[in-house]
Amino acid sequence: VCLTCCSRESMVRINQICHKNGIKFFTGDVFGYHGYMFADLGDHEFVEEKPKVAKVSAGLEDGPEAKRARLDPAETTMVKK
Repeated sequence: VCLTCCSRESMVRINQICHKNGIKFFTGDVFGYHGYMFADLGDHEFVEEKPKVAKVSAGLEDGPEAKRARLDPAETTMVKK
């Protein structure tokens, strides 16, 4: 359900009905340069991308860390929440 231009009481009442029935609820409005948005998604799953921490062993032949060229692109892993 997507709602706009309603009183606060109407928004709260409709959100409570949606929440009880497991229906996603969005509401918002804009007043010139200012506005608001609210979303009640209930229980939901999402995936977040996290950088993988690679352990690098520094060898004497590699030189200082600041001077080494980055050979591998940054790896990431997806974490389901």
